[in-house]
Amino acid sequence: MKDQIWDSGYGYGPLAGKSMREIIRYKLKVALPMALYGVFYLVSFALIENRNCLRYTVIHTAVDDMIPFCEVFIIPYLLWFVYVFGFAFYLFLQDEQSYHEAAAFLVIGMTVFLAISVFFPNILLLRPETMPRHNFFTYLCERLYAIDTPTNVTPSIHVYNSLCVMIAVWKTDAGLVRARASKIAMTLFGFLIILSTMFLKQHSFSDVLIATGFALFSYILVYRMGFVFVGNKRRRVIYESVFEH
Repeated sequence: MKDQIWDSGYGYGPLAGKSMREIIRYKLKVALPMALYGVFYLVSFALIENRNCLRYTVIHTAVDDMIPFCEVFIIPYLLWFVYVFGFAFYLFLQDEQSYHEAAAFLVIGMTVFLAISVFFPNILLLRPETMPRHNFFTYLCERLYAIDTPTNVTPSIHVYNSLCVMIAVWKTDAGLVRARASKIAMTLFGFLIILSTMFLKQHSFSDVLIATGFALFSYILVYRMGFVFVGNKRRRVIYESVFEH
């Protein structure tokens, strides 16, 4: 069991023989880059959201007017946080190579999103002025609207990161998602999250299309061209440097 948890797909010998202190030290070094990027992203996003911007481009398509508001989609929308970050953490424990690929995929899209938000301020005006019904789901929608401004919505990070997970699910053989049924279930839930962004009027149809285009670009870059920040050739070096010092 230890071998599966700490050495799935590493390619440089079992970590299970090492002490827990050494394992934790190694895993912390692996996690540090994404942890630092997470801080950078959150701080940057907060600064962008709170800056004084007088001009926004309104994001809107004819398709948006044909999509009804449906509050039950708040459930998959909110579960996105578990879906993305929970799965990334699972890969971190179970399949380090897939974790590095998914991390590169996420960083590419989220960095592009920040750049677009800086140079192309945009806003969405699709949210209902008043809720058509009053129930638990609309209550959650009201709370979401209160804390999440409709600015800087394109491309949709909800969509982009969900596509990252959907792709990574099919690329890994890590324990719980090794079965085809698990991969299909994760993929279907990812589609629900994507739909939720439009049915909750959080994103325009164009936000979804642009996010999908960026995801395709990242797929080619990461999974076809092998672009990762830590790859196969460097993992042995990192492993040896951690346990030799």
